[in-house]
Parts: sequence; C-alpha cells; structure tokens
Amino acid sequence: MTDLIAPARTRRRLALPVATAVVAALVVCSLFVGVYDLAEGELGAEMIWITRVPRTVALVLAGCAMAVSGLVMQLLTQNRFVEPTTTGTTEWSALGLLAAVLLLPESPLFVRMLLASVAAFVGTMVFLAILRRIRLRTSLIVPLIGIMLGAVVSSFTTYLAVSTNTLQMLGTWFMGSFTAVVRGRYEVLWVVGIVVVLVAIFADRLTAASLGEDIATTLGVNYGRVLLLGTALVAVATGVTTVVVGFLPFLGLIVPNLVSMWRGDNLRANLPWVCLGGVAIIVVCDIVGRVIRMPFEIPVSMILGVLGAAVFIVLLLRQRAHV
Repeated sequence: MTDLIAPARTRRRLALPVATAVVAALVVCSLFVGVYDLAEGELGAEMIWITRVPRTVALVLAGCAMAVSGLVMQLLTQNRFVEPTTTGTTEWSALGLLAAVLLLPESPLFVRMLLASVAAFVGTMVFLAILRRIRLRTSLIVPLIGIMLGAVVSSFTTYLAVSTNTLQMLGTWFMGSFTAVVRGRYEVLWVVGIVVVLVAIFADRLTAASLGEDIATTLGVNYGRVLLLGTALVAVATGVTTVVVGFLPFLGLIVPNLVSMWRGDNLRANLPWVCLGGVAIIVVCDIVGRVIRMPFEIPVSMILGVLGAAVFIVLLLRQRAHV
C-alpha cells in the first residue's frame, strides 16, 4: 500500500511545477507569434519590447484576474454558473467607462479605470441585492437574473452611445482584443495583480463566507464585510480589465469549474491552478486568434465566447444529469 501511495504523492507534488512550466512555455511562445519578423536586428528587438512583451504581460494579468474573479463570484453566490459576464458586472463597468468618456473626455486612463470599477461594484451589489429578495434561487435562476440585468444595462449603454455618436468607439473599446496593447498603455493592469494577492490573503475568509451567513458568523467571520471585500475585488479586476482590453467573456466560468471538477472546492489550494488555467486559456486563444487568419487577427473575446458557450452547455447538461 505504501508503495502505491508514495508515487501518487510524488505526482501531486510535481503537478503544479509541471503545469507552471507548461504555461511558461506558452507565454514564451506568445512572444514569438505575430506578423512581424523579429529577426531583423534592432527593429526586431524594439518590436519585442514595445509590443510583444506588453501584450504578453497583459495576457497573463488579465487571464489570471478574470479567472480569479469568476472563482470569487462563484463563492459569494454559491453558484457555479456565475462570473462577471453572467452577473452584469462587465456591462456595468462598460457603463462606467462610457460615463467617464462622456463626462470627463480629457481624463487620464486611471480616472476611467476608477469610474469603471465603481460602476462594476455598484452593479454587482445590485445583482446581490436582487438575489437576496428572490426565494427560488436555483443554480440556473441566478445566472439568468444576472444575464437579464446585464442586458438591460447594456441596452442603456448602447442607447447613450448612439445618442452621443460614440457607438463605434464603444464597440472598438469592448472588442476584447490585445492588438492595441503596447508599452505605455497596459501598465495600469498591474493593479489586478494586487487583487489576486488580496484574494490569496483573504482566501480563508472568502471560503467561510461561501458557506452562508449563519455558518460564517459562527466561525467568527464578519459576513457583510467579506461580501463587500469580495465584491470590491471583483469590481476592480473587472473594471481595470475592461478599460485596458475590453470584455473577456466566460473566462471566469470556464477555469474555476474545470479546476473544481478536478480538485474540489478548496479556494486556497485551487488559487494557483485557477491562475494558471486563466493564463493558459487566454494565451492559447490569443495565439489562435493571431495565426488563424494571419495577417489579420481575430479578437480573443470571439474565441473565448465560443469556448465559453461550449463549456456552459456542458455544465448545464451535467447539472441536468445530477437532478
């Protein structure tokens, strides 16, 4: 028996380093995929540092942040079908960004990020407030409420954009593409790295809050404060990512569900895997988008949308099988 257990433990210990190495290889590969030839001496080196490195760093930060945001939202709502795209959080951040563009057209990127994050926070709190008033909270009702709320907000945002002749700009901004990410336009994304660190610090409290208000209070956790903290972290990550690269649909749905199906629901133990999974999926989608129609690029959001929809359907079928 001991002879069988030892290799299993060794495999578990090696799994994370091996996965990290694989993701690192994908990240390095991303640096060398594109239209321009990097072997042209100084021009190639300049291209790497101006465009390829910023783009790759943005992929890593955005993928990690949105995957972790989905994990936190699923804990707070106790629902596996929830993530920023299915709760209206991204639509609220879009409304905040449009408000910043219209009201403060000369504002720096930081101000737009702040307003988008505040709007995302307000929208998420509205979503949670609606949930508290609904008695029938099945696993499918919760995301449906979020999708409907997001549709209402998106319609209002589109109306404002049409009325102010900013619809084309809005569509370009929210395409979910890393094409325009260059040096000097992505650095604000480092904020989402802080969000991931804070999630790791408060992982135990977030896990306790996911058990419900009564159990969390029994464990000595202030449920209300943890709920506000988790919502704020998700709002900041969503707002910043939306401002810099646009919508990244279903990433927060795909990764946490795949990890939890494999490893269970331990937030602290799963966090590294969720980060790696988010980075791996978004980097692969970006590489596919760059090579499938070269020299043109397909936005990451389109590939993520197709992949996320497929995973969502699979999860629905699994849910039905367990009923």
